[in-house]
Amino acid sequence: MNEQTLDRLKAMKLHGMARAFQSSLASATDQLITPDELIDTLITAEWDERANRKQERSIKNAHFRYKAMAELIDFSGERHAFKNHILRLTDCSFIAKQENVLITGSTGLGKSYIASAIGHQACTLGYRVLYEYSNKLFARLKLAKADGSYIKDLARIERQDLLIIDDFGIQPLDAQCRAILMEIIEDRHGKRSTLLTSQVPVDVWHEVIGEQTVADAILDRIIHDAHRLELAGDSLRKRKGDKLNQPNDSTN
Repeated sequence: MNEQTLDRLKAMKLHGMARAFQSSLASATDQLITPDELIDTLITAEWDERANRKQERSIKNAHFRYKAMAELIDFSGERHAFKNHILRLTDCSFIAKQENVLITGSTGLGKSYIASAIGHQACTLGYRVLYEYSNKLFARLKLAKADGSYIKDLARIERQDLLIIDDFGIQPLDAQCRAILMEIIEDRHGKRSTLLTSQVPVDVWHEVIGEQTVADAILDRIIHDAHRLELAGDSLRKRKGDKLNQPNDSTN
């Protein structure tokens, strides 16, 4: 009868319940378990199982650049000055408020890693997240306009609670990219959060976007009330490279 119960639970895709039931059979003792306690155990196991699957699916669908976690962010050296600011962002309260985040700084300072860590944390909290590298995003949406999937792609982007656009401003936007960015930002303004990382200071974004009227409209929606994290200091990549190249003291 127990085997039949397990088979039925699995057939109904109640895998959490099945595992909990199987575990209870394996560890059965003379201690009596009331029916309500058993039901609570099974339902809790199924609830946790579905929550974990949803979280794993959310992280997979986000397509993060790094498998990053907030607790693994390096706060050594000059980065220590930004610790409190970064940790405040990783609580993801800005998403509930539909606020934006702008992370700027020269190459090698860990902007993409921090953005990925924030995104991972958002997934664990149940938010829908999408990570996009800016040049690839614009290239894909240009192709989408040609094959007729543009509206569908825009709708998918609009549904995300947090959209991460990494390495924005690597090169100036052409007219088509400006129009695409304007549509993305307009769809999300006041409804969803957008996080942008860039090697280019925010003050220069107007020139990157081009065409004053469009740039004004985009920046007004992005920058207003945004959380700004302006990283500074030595490149983390360079620092790690220097450590690897240091001579071994034991040979001296």
